Amino acid sequence: MENIVLHKAETRGNANHGWLNAYHSFSFASWYNPERIQFGALRVLNDDTIAGGMGFGTHPHDNMEIITIPLEGDLAHKDSMGNTEIIKNGDIQVMSAGTGVQHSEFNPNADQQTKLLQIWLFPNKRNVDPRYQQITLNVADRHNKLAQILSPNADDEGVWIHQDAWFNMGNFDSGVSTEYKIKKEGNGVYAFILKGNVTINGQELNTRDAVGISGTDTLNIKANTDAEFLLMDIPMNY
Repeated sequence: MENIVLHKAETRGNANHGWLNAYHSFSFASWYNPERIQFGALRVLNDDTIAGGMGFGTHPHDNMEIITIPLEGDLAHKDSMGNTEIIKNGDIQVMSAGTGVQHSEFNPNADQQTKLLQIWLFPNKRNVDPRYQQITLNVADRHNKLAQILSPNADDEGVWIHQDAWFNMGNFDSGVSTEYKIKKEGNGVYAFILKGNVTINGQELNTRDAVGISGTDTLNIKANTDAEFLLMDIPMNY
């Protein structure tokens, strides 16, 4: 039985701290909505804009798979594993926090803002050794088709995490359709529209809208305008 949860853009939590303007799809920090705790293993989807020269000071995480997808500008990352990196649009970064890691994230450019998605998934095993991975994706690969950017398998396309999750991004021209087969029985998909108007399984979505779909094995996707979107195929039993 197909189950659909619709999260319109304007129903998200919002915290504007001046240096940070954050939109929360799920309960986070001071924004709490008992109906918006998680979607399966997906616990956090934050849509953040960081002002020039600003950022998050060093802070800890544990037992969480943390995925960062920069949308605009640069992000300087530094962590307790010794990684010092810059990530930018076209890159994807993952951190398995495991037994514990500390990191900071800053916008290194005083003259431009940084926009990013930060996504947290519950891991499928606890207390793993912390790990860091960052790759540069070919954005052209997602023109009018879905390009995998994350999976559970280190040998597959994209980065890998400790969870039976598969992420795909698409950058479709108006009128282009595709079908997506859910990768694992019992998984659902949370689709987040970065821009444009898209219909997924009959549900029309606009920029920054999202839909969570479970209880089906296929998504029918059509871009009604030029559109960019993220599909997160994730276990529901969390």
